[in-house]
Amino acid sequence: MIEFEVADWAAWAPGLHSREDWLSWAQAPFLPHGDDTPTLAEVPAMQRRRIDRLGRMAIQTAYWCQPPESGQLPLVFASRHGDVACSVGLLETLAAEQPLSPTAFGLSVHNAIAALYSIIRGERGNYLALAAGTSTPEAAMVEAAGLLADGAPEVLVICYEGALPAIYAGFADEPDPFHAWCWRLRRTGQGGRTIRLDWEAPLAAALDEAPSPGLPHGLEVLRFLLAGQPRLWQTRDAAAGAALPQGRWVWRQDA
Repeated sequence: MIEFEVADWAAWAPGLHSREDWLSWAQAPFLPHGDDTPTLAEVPAMQRRRIDRLGRMAIQTAYWCQPPESGQLPLVFASRHGDVACSVGLLETLAAEQPLSPTAFGLSVHNAIAALYSIIRGERGNYLALAAGTSTPEAAMVEAAGLLADGAPEVLVICYEGALPAIYAGFADEPDPFHAWCWRLRRTGQGGRTIRLDWEAPLAAALDEAPSPGLPHGLEVLRFLLAGQPRLWQTRDAAAGAALPQGRWVWRQDA
């Protein structure tokens, strides 16, 4: 089991821009939809032009959650698919036997958004980008817990997802609205609400509670925090979307 406190949080999705919007959403959740994009006013225009819509969402929440006085923090960027639309565009260019854009190629890698944020903010510390299927939020928290155990006072975790390109639509196993959220984590015992994440063996994993209906798992985890749910479990296989025969992830927080 790992445990931590959430010192602060931020989130952004089409139609859900403020903390008040998200707290209301947590009481009556729905799939975000729309074409709006964060203004990302914190970033100079020349740099902002290089950041696509998904990157703007992730970086906006990170800016809101990492105040200047927090100093250098380890960063964990987590996305199941990343900016896969950019990769598909490059493949289509190759199929058409056209030259690739070096800029587009550089921005297509999974850690590109993390790299852009670290460059813009002048972050010289540890950062990583990961993907772990539907268990991506859990993998991000495990990484953050390790960084806290190594002595980091706080860790920034940014989870973000965008819509799959049409060519991959047949493989989708959960809804895929554009969204991003960020948690600033710290060790327990500092006066905040304690979050616990555990892995339960099959005998302890009776399906006695259901996740939020109709939400992707990343938004289920965010709602768990904002709504103050005592428990949330995650049993879907990271690769196939099937039930996990080995057990389940379980999130808990104090009432």
